Amino acid sequence: MSNKIRIGIVGYGNLGRGVHKAIGQNEDMELIAIFTRRDAAKMSAETNVNARFESISDIERFQGEIDVMILCGGSATDLPEQTPMVAASFNTVDSFDTHAKIPEFYRAVDEAARKGGNVSVISTGWDPGLFSMNRLLAEAILPHGKEYTFWGKGVSQGHSDAIRRVAGVKAGVQYTIPVERAIASVRSGENPELATRDKHERLCFVVAEPGADKEAIAREIKEMPNYFSDYDTTVEFITEEQLKAEHGGMPHGGFVLRSGVTGDGTQQLIEFGLKLGSNPEFTASVLVAYARAAARLSCEGASGAKTVFDIPLGHLSPYAAEALRERLL
Repeated sequence: MSNKIRIGIVGYGNLGRGVHKAIGQNEDMELIAIFTRRDAAKMSAETNVNARFESISDIERFQGEIDVMILCGGSATDLPEQTPMVAASFNTVDSFDTHAKIPEFYRAVDEAARKGGNVSVISTGWDPGLFSMNRLLAEAILPHGKEYTFWGKGVSQGHSDAIRRVAGVKAGVQYTIPVERAIASVRSGENPELATRDKHERLCFVVAEPGADKEAIAREIKEMPNYFSDYDTTVEFITEEQLKAEHGGMPHGGFVLRSGVTGDGTQQLIEFGLKLGSNPEFTASVLVAYARAAARLSCEGASGAKTVFDIPLGHLSPYAAEALRERLL
């Protein structure tokens, strides 16, 4: 590895652009190239950014020139294919967020990464990622208790990507909305039994293609497993102009709570929360920090798939362990 960690970005949507900006805020990193399925020459001309664009089909040529590839595709179809493929040749970081499929995704990536002798940090960001870490921490501290995770109100990139892939959908965005009465019940120490549907609602704003069957689109969205079928989901059809004017931002956030007891029944509550002005920019910043960890683990001789549970916190920081102990401990 060179003095600076050499980064490649795979995909240049909202998340990829966020990663590009985040690299610029980390002095120990440099961007080598952005890999795209689109025409690389056109991307260079149209994006007007100071970066080198390359076709994803040429990615193998960069072995030895890039320390970590940050994969910025969607979890529905991109990452299940791309991460194992790229992990065979490079250290990688991704934000795969289909919680129910993480175990099988881990196995596929782990096999590819170990064969290539590379480190692949999977499913990082803020959830899965930072929230996962806090769920583990809170459970270890309060074994007699219950954990609750609430998301929103905010735009979910993964769910928005999923609705845009439905036939007949031209554009769309999805908001996750926590149910306030459920939050209040947890914070009061009631430790309620909450079904998935009790905790969140999902609100989808969809722009349909001309002539598309809107009833069929709404039905397919509401019945989509792992995304919408377990929630009270509302689908509203709007114009493209409304979408641009009213839903152009990418806010999000949420919190993890664990309510439990210690000693002879003393009530305790652990809470970790985030309020994000830009979901993709924050997620990108997490990916960049874990790219540093992936590079360090690789230099230490590690290989295979890793999650936030496997990585020392100190590996995320550009500072040495001695400086961390002095400044932050």
